[in-house]
Amino acid sequence: MNIGLIGYGKMGCLLEERLLEKGHVVTAMVDPFTLIISLGTPLYATLEEAIGSELKKVDAVFEFTHPDSAAENLLLLAREKIPVVCGTTGWFDKLPEVSRAVETAGSSLVWSSNFSLGVNLFYRIASNAAKLMDTFEEYDVAGFETHHNQKADSPSGTAKTLVEKVLAQMTRKKKAVYDTLDRKPAGDELHYASLRVGSVPGTHSLIFDSVADSIEIVHSARSREGFAAGAVLATEWLCSKKRTGVFTVDDVLKEIIC
Repeated sequence: MNIGLIGYGKMGCLLEERLLEKGHVVTAMVDPFTLIISLGTPLYATLEEAIGSELKKVDAVFEFTHPDSAAENLLLLAREKIPVVCGTTGWFDKLPEVSRAVETAGSSLVWSSNFSLGVNLFYRIASNAAKLMDTFEEYDVAGFETHHNQKADSPSGTAKTLVEKVLAQMTRKKKAVYDTLDRKPAGDELHYASLRVGSVPGTHSLIFDSVADSIEIVHSARSREGFAAGAVLATEWLCSKKRTGVFTVDDVLKEIIC
């Protein structure tokens, strides 16, 4: 595959390494801030400049930038009918607008709050646990996530997706609370807290607690390698045949996980 990278920070560099290991080619990169120049790969300061040149030739692009710019980038890529895999979080309030643009243009988009295979297995484990524990009212449920201090959004997109999946399986929990609580949580509230510190790649927990005991499910990322591997897998899936529409990593994994 010929792939474009929009965003060439730490994650972009790791994605490039993974793509090259798999025999793919990075033909263009877009990043107005980086001083890193990959050997032989054109580097553009703006997405518009890249679209006018190399991005018209790619099979797909991977977008990993910043919540403030992601939606605008995706809208532009949709209008140009350039397939895209997006790993940026914090822009999902604009997902309906982006989805309409993709559908109208007949383009394609794969998005996810987290492309890690381990995280997506964790989602399924958490969903099954929530469904099982919903019957036992003596177990309250809450959670906690920790990320590095450079992360732009809080709570993480992964945390929000996890909570959504849990709420979908529980009749006695109706809504999430992510902010600091200065009161007792209501019985139908699920409190999910966040911490930003140091260089933590990402840790997410789900806790079922009763007077008698506590059950905790935890996913701890050791590095960004799992994210990069999942992102490349999603890109390969998107390019494996002609696809139009908006997809999530669940669509990608349906061929792997029943």
